Amino acid sequence: MADIPRIAAFEKVSRAQFDRAAGPLFPQTDLAAAYDGIVLPRRATAGSSGYDLRTPFAFTLGPGEDIVIPTGLRVAIRPGWWLMLMPRSGLGFRLYTRLANTVGNIDSDYYGAENEGHIMVKLRLETRLDAPARFEAGAAVCQGVFVPYGITTDDDASELRVGGFGSTGE
Repeated sequence: MADIPRIAAFEKVSRAQFDRAAGPLFPQTDLAAAYDGIVLPRRATAGSSGYDLRTPFAFTLGPGEDIVIPTGLRVAIRPGWWLMLMPRSGLGFRLYTRLANTVGNIDSDYYGAENEGHIMVKLRLETRLDAPARFEAGAAVCQGVFVPYGITTDDDASELRVGGFGSTGE
C-alpha cells in the first residue's frame, strides 16, 4: 500500500472540549470513562477505504429519532483533502440508520476551529421496524473516507476558519 498517500492523522479533542460538547447531550454519563474509552479510527483491512468512527456512549434510538454523538475526535488533514463521513452500510441495511445530513464534510481547516475540530455525528433511525436500536459504547456509527478536491483557476479564498459546524455557511 506504499502508493496510497498518507495525508491525515486522527487525534482526541481535549478533555475540556469533550466535556463541553458531551455534558449537555449525555448528562447521566461518566464523561471521564467515556473520554478514556475513545478509540482512534482505524481501517479494518489493508484494502478498506473507510475508517470506522465509534460512539463513546451507549444509547438507544427509537424509530424516527435522532441523536447527536460527540465522537471526541478531530483530524489533521493535509490541504487539498477532506474527510467524507457516510453511514456504515451494515447499519443502513439492517437498521435503516443514516446520517442526518446524509454525508458529512470535514474540511482540512476544521482542525483549527474554536471547538478544536470536534467531529459530531447526528445519527437517525429511519427503521420500518417498531423496535428501538441499542448501540453500545464503542460501536461503529459511521465511516470516513479521505477524498482529494480541486479548486477553480480563479479561486481567491483567503478567509481563515474560526467557528465550528456551520461556520462557513450562510
